[in-house]
Amino acid sequence: MSATLKPPPESLTVHTLSRMLELRWPDGAQFRIPFELLRVYSPSAEVQGHGPGQEVLQTGKREVEITALAPVGNYAVQPRFSDGHESGIYTWAYLYELGERQDALWRQYLDRLAAAGLDRDAPMGGKAGGAVSITKTRAS
Repeated sequence: MSATLKPPPESLTVHTLSRMLELRWPDGAQFRIPFELLRVYSPSAEVQGHGPGQEVLQTGKREVEITALAPVGNYAVQPRFSDGHESGIYTWAYLYELGERQDALWRQYLDRLAAAGLDRDAPMGGKAGGAVSITKTRAS
């Protein structure tokens, strides 16, 4: 996803009841991003891996909540989620992209779940924070 610098949003609101992060940008764009989408697309190495093909499919995150949101300099925020995940640093550019592409990202996530024979509510494998790995291969 994009690494382009982006100015901070004009407003950022955590809606705990609807589990949405609302962002309003200087260019007029406004997004309401579900906590679940933020969690399953966390930019952390725990979720994204350390390179292509190392992504870890997240499940059981439908009811996840943001319990804290800390600023990171002037370029990002770091949420703490109710499942204990707190290592993702969400830059303004990444949040903008998540908001702008959320319909396509939801479809991609649901397709990945289906390919793995899982659904959104399947518990993560093993211990809390465990994972189901997805390996991408190229057809020869």
